Amino acid sequence: MDLNERQWDAVRHTEGPVLILAGAGSGKTRVLTSRIAYLIGEAHVAPWNILAITFTNKAAGEMRSRVESSVPGGAQGVLCATFHAACLRILRRYADLLGYDTHFSIYDSDDSRSLMKGILKRFQLETRDLKLRRFLGTVSSAKDELLNPTEYLLAHQYDRDADRLAKAYTEYQAALKAANAMDFDDLIFNTVLLLKKHEDVLEEYQERYRYICVDEYQDTNNAQFELIRLLSAKYRNLCVVGDDDQSIYRFRGANIRNILDFEKVFPDAYVVRLEQNYRSTSTILNAANGIIANNRGRKKKTLWSDLGEGDPVRFFAFANGYAEAEFVADDVARKKRRGIPFSDIAVCYRTNAQSRLLEERFVQEGIPYELVGGVNFYARREIKDILAYLKTVDNARDDLAVMRIINVPKRGIGSTTLEKFSNYAASHDISLFDALKDSDAVVSGSAATKVKGFVSMIAALRALSLEYGVAELIRRLIEQVHYIDYLDSLLDESLADDDENERVHNVEELIEKAAGYEESTEEPSLTGFLEEVALVADIDLTTEGADRAMLMTLHAAKGLEFEHVYITGMEEDVFPSYQSCQAEHYDPQAMEEERRLAYVGVTRAKETLTLSCARQRVLHGEAQYHEVSRFVREIPREYLNLDDYD
Repeated sequence: MDLNERQWDAVRHTEGPVLILAGAGSGKTRVLTSRIAYLIGEAHVAPWNILAITFTNKAAGEMRSRVESSVPGGAQGVLCATFHAACLRILRRYADLLGYDTHFSIYDSDDSRSLMKGILKRFQLETRDLKLRRFLGTVSSAKDELLNPTEYLLAHQYDRDADRLAKAYTEYQAALKAANAMDFDDLIFNTVLLLKKHEDVLEEYQERYRYICVDEYQDTNNAQFELIRLLSAKYRNLCVVGDDDQSIYRFRGANIRNILDFEKVFPDAYVVRLEQNYRSTSTILNAANGIIANNRGRKKKTLWSDLGEGDPVRFFAFANGYAEAEFVADDVARKKRRGIPFSDIAVCYRTNAQSRLLEERFVQEGIPYELVGGVNFYARREIKDILAYLKTVDNARDDLAVMRIINVPKRGIGSTTLEKFSNYAASHDISLFDALKDSDAVVSGSAATKVKGFVSMIAALRALSLEYGVAELIRRLIEQVHYIDYLDSLLDESLADDDENERVHNVEELIEKAAGYEESTEEPSLTGFLEEVALVADIDLTTEGADRAMLMTLHAAKGLEFEHVYITGMEEDVFPSYQSCQAEHYDPQAMEEERRLAYVGVTRAKETLTLSCARQRVLHGEAQYHEVSRFVREIPREYLNLDDYD
């Protein structure tokens, strides 16, 4: 293992709590995988006693692959997984102790939104000032804080909206339970609840996972912290790896205090600082150090590199956003003419709205690009339809899935008929699908015939699911419901040929993904495939090996690296954002997080870094004028090329 002295220190210190402060590009993945290999090969720890947690499937897969290459054949049994996947594994065994069937569904963000929207309408909870986003955000935050509806109401009793929010939370959870479903936040919330309520289960997993490693620890929220605290409490062999300077997910509930206060929670913690960067030139690192040094709430460290000084950071100021986008596209095209692959290039910005001008210019220049954070493949209409069929086959208590497909393709089951069945299900405390099975008690004539046809079709698909693999099941499902014909029927004046062809292509790609899942999984199942789909992240969907430039927000860029990076929109009220600029007088943490985001963006660059701003930018439909971002001004002048700034 080719490690520097500090990396070796982190690898060899295997017992007790360990905090590895790993600066950007300091080889933390190598350290983590080397540590796991060392535990197995030198410390003689059984692989199944090791749990390695990270935040994306892609990172977990990479870690798993590296461990296997370090200890060929000996790493089987190590669980390398995301927080959600690890919790799901526990809940699949013990969800019945919490009143769920272990065959529960997982609701994605769209499912959660639909469910909450129905609840707000049913109980008339929305007001002019209290919208859907607030309700969803409140529920998610409450679960991050491990508060059930009653506890939430008690903690926020002086909030004038608390009663409505708590009511929505209560009904939302009841609806999930009735559908035998959990949302993403429930996976962690319910696992913590399970471990606290059932000491025998907690002891089982404490014995199982005697050595725990957590990557990206700075991004953990309170529920994740509590989960790790519980699992590691018996043997205390907890190693966390992270960088407080890269904590940028406060809006998702990440609590930077988890890493800053690690030594308070574990006073005997062994701390290792990894400051040698293996990614970027010294100039880029010095620019990053200059920016982040202005934050107060951080553990001091200074990145350094022996990769050479490199080119100065380029900074350009343009008259407007159009000129900025034109320059970036032209400069990317110039790099390509010099033999630089598009895939070595990333263009980053603060918000998704800033991508439009860049996309337009890239199209005009003929530059292939991939937009990270666009429409998730699994959120596309046709994919959601097929997945809803699969969910209904797998868990018929999932009312949302049933509602989505009962008339896709059209079966003539009208809204009045559906309302009768919904009311019948509610009054008898059963699922919508169970109500549909009792059709003669609800409707008669042709309506009953159509409903019986739907129920029989699902029963037939369920029988097929026991006989065939997932990919073949999808093929037969599509054929049985005539789904491609249905897509053809959507072809009208609002749907171009290319759109229809793309939808068919997406369905074919879903079959390919199912086949790939079956090939790579020891015991493939419909439930397992739906789990994998539900837990996938945007960054897991990027196209490997394609020669395309990447367009992405700075948040999406975290964890990635590119030879050449552009950061556009370097203006006050754009980056840092208007909200953080307004908040800094009473919430300095907001500005510090923006600065960490700038630090993340700068440290994505390996060879060259280009910053740009526009003196005038159209935002929210109106022209606005902004000063140059403070983050540009915080870079020491000796590392900046200002020839193009006046």
